[in-house]
Amino acid sequence: MRLDVRTTRLRLSEPLRISRSVTTERDAVQLAVRHGGLTGHGEAVSSGYLRLPTDLIRRELRALRPGLERHPDPETALVELRRGAAPFKELPAGVLAAVEAALLDLAGKRAGAPVHRLLGRLAPVAAATARTIGIEPPARAAARAARLAADGFAVLKVKAGTADPAEDLDRVRAVRDGAPGARLLLDPNGAWTPEQALRLLPAFAAAGVEAVEQPVPPGRPAQLAAVARHSPLPVIADEDAVGYEDACRLAGRVQGVNLKLAKCGGVHQVLRIQAALRGSGTELMLGCLAASSLGIAPAVHLADRARWIDLDGHLLLAHDPWQGIGGADGTVRTPDRAGLGVLPATAPATGGPAAGR
Repeated sequence: MRLDVRTTRLRLSEPLRISRSVTTERDAVQLAVRHGGLTGHGEAVSSGYLRLPTDLIRRELRALRPGLERHPDPETALVELRRGAAPFKELPAGVLAAVEAALLDLAGKRAGAPVHRLLGRLAPVAAATARTIGIEPPARAAARAARLAADGFAVLKVKAGTADPAEDLDRVRAVRDGAPGARLLLDPNGAWTPEQALRLLPAFAAAGVEAVEQPVPPGRPAQLAAVARHSPLPVIADEDAVGYEDACRLAGRVQGVNLKLAKCGGVHQVLRIQAALRGSGTELMLGCLAASSLGIAPAVHLADRARWIDLDGHLLLAHDPWQGIGGADGTVRTPDRAGLGVLPATAPATGGPAAGR
């Protein structure tokens, strides 16, 4: 096998503001694993919050290349990756997820089967995805919600966590007015104290919110569990649910965990966490970073395993260099093609380095 790497800059169609930052662009380090005339693709996106800058991603992939290329085929490499063997053992989660995605794409193409079949699902996967509305004035949020609802989005996720919680509540109510039939999720990205969360959440529940992600700062899972115990809304851990150990620690103590492949380490880790949580009362949410369709595609192949789906990262881009998983109508779908099923977009992507967030 041979590994090739290139970097593409992904620009958002407009800035996305959340409680801790504003995102305008990020890098996508795209890898291609070639074997027997076929190529498997994967993508790792830069993220300052996940401590995954572009130069680290590229350095890790350069170091991985000799060990990966010694494997005779992608199937053998996947077995070793899932065992946590060298050279995969020390890879950062976001890089590991991208390598696994490329190997799954290649293995699917060799088998003539889409990835979801390799993972034990015979039927194609289609799921309604949430569409994120960032921190913005209520009138603008209402207009955006109305447009998204008209496009087919039945789930909207509203960002919160401004200095004035009343502004957040006004935004949620405006979104409800703009899209009265939509299911609403709330995400303060850890901006509230436990006391604030318990004081504020009843009003958001009354405004029609269905569930809340990470209302309190990460790092103290017992506090999050205490909020979940008394909250009128299901509480979904995000920043406090990085990987397997975190998810197991929170099993039965929160109503959901948001698994991002770049955060937990890939498809195999999602399946491992799903098995560990079974019967605990804690359900899965599948989330993402801003990424291309290539970066989002592996999670789409898992989407029927989760209660909440938030796989809209490719829809935030000014130009997506890949295509194939849909989503513009509110539903992401596994393509009827072997592997991940994505294809390069017809319009050329811009390249060049960019600072990660």
